Amino acid sequence: MKPPLRVALFADSFDEPNGVATLSREFVHFAGHRQLPFCCVHAGPQRRASCRGSVTTLELNRGWASFPLDKDLKCDPLLSRHRKWVIDQLKEFQPDLIHITGPGDFGTLGLWVAKSMGIPRVASWHTNLHEYASKRLQKALRFVPRGLQRRIVAAAEDLSLDAAMRFYRLAHLVLAPNQEMVDELRSRTQRPAYLMAHGVDSTRFSPAWRKRRDGLITIGYVGRLTPEKNLRWFCELERSLLAAGQRDFRLLLVGDGSEREWLKRNLQFGELPGVLRGDSLAAAFAGMDIFVFPSRTDTFGLVILEAMASGVPVVVSPETGARVQVQHGVTGFLAEDFTEGVLQLMRSESLRQRMGAEARRFAFSRDWTSVFEDLYQTYDAALNIEQVRSRVGLRT
Repeated sequence: MKPPLRVALFADSFDEPNGVATLSREFVHFAGHRQLPFCCVHAGPQRRASCRGSVTTLELNRGWASFPLDKDLKCDPLLSRHRKWVIDQLKEFQPDLIHITGPGDFGTLGLWVAKSMGIPRVASWHTNLHEYASKRLQKALRFVPRGLQRRIVAAAEDLSLDAAMRFYRLAHLVLAPNQEMVDELRSRTQRPAYLMAHGVDSTRFSPAWRKRRDGLITIGYVGRLTPEKNLRWFCELERSLLAAGQRDFRLLLVGDGSEREWLKRNLQFGELPGVLRGDSLAAAFAGMDIFVFPSRTDTFGLVILEAMASGVPVVVSPETGARVQVQHGVTGFLAEDFTEGVLQLMRSESLRQRMGAEARRFAFSRDWTSVFEDLYQTYDAALNIEQVRSRVGLRT
């Protein structure tokens, strides 16, 4: 029986409140629980190495040159100053492969280290950075004439996507959380591309946390409050619900970001508690009656699974629903205009209960353990491919 693969993960996000960080933490938990040799490299207050069971952790401090990407996430263009120390630590760990979570500072360092050490490189796609860039640029150019604005934004999105694909081409294997992105990566990088599913902790996120406060219907969202999430649509939803005679509701938007102040000013029924974690986040999910995810730029939408695990029916776009495998009319509604789905759920408690129960049942089939078991099988296939490439002189 061959020994288990020794994996080193370079995570651009780890402690932040986002999907990449959640996946990275769950990966560490899985490896530790299974006693798999694992090394996780992520940001910390100071440079240090530690070991707990089978898991080695390398923390690197971001320095004075760091700049914000989001409210809780920074990027250090000078992170390469840690390169020699990281290489020395990894020589002791002896990884079979290095997995990076994206083209951020830690991902770039991971690719650099892997190339220096001659270790196979795996890169997973988690964020449509080109779409994020275009949405944020569109907001910044809101005073520019519409036609010129569209041309500038489209050009910026194309350039951003090209740059991202050049980065992923440096890996030997690429992964993505939906088949559409897998196909695009395979086509544009000419690398083997595989699906890397996402899971959910159905114990952490559960209807058991639900505590009714009043008779108001809670329509919720969890995630970054940023332009690419299309959150200003909640103002349109609020107006539509009022026009339909609905007043006994609240809009609970959990998270933080540049859109928060605008939303506070423009939502009459909005509640914005900021970033929630742990039990408070689980209770917020479980306290929702309807979960709405208006973003069309996410590659998956992990928070949708967390809402479903909490027994909450979801209303999402058809594209997003297909990625998470939301069943229209069973676990939620798929629609270009979310308002009708929200109204149907508001008007029928029995429909909310039935869909919520089906959503919870579906979430049970998407556990993290099976996600990472499948990933290790993909790793094995990747290493076999890499061995073949090396034998025929095609290693890059």
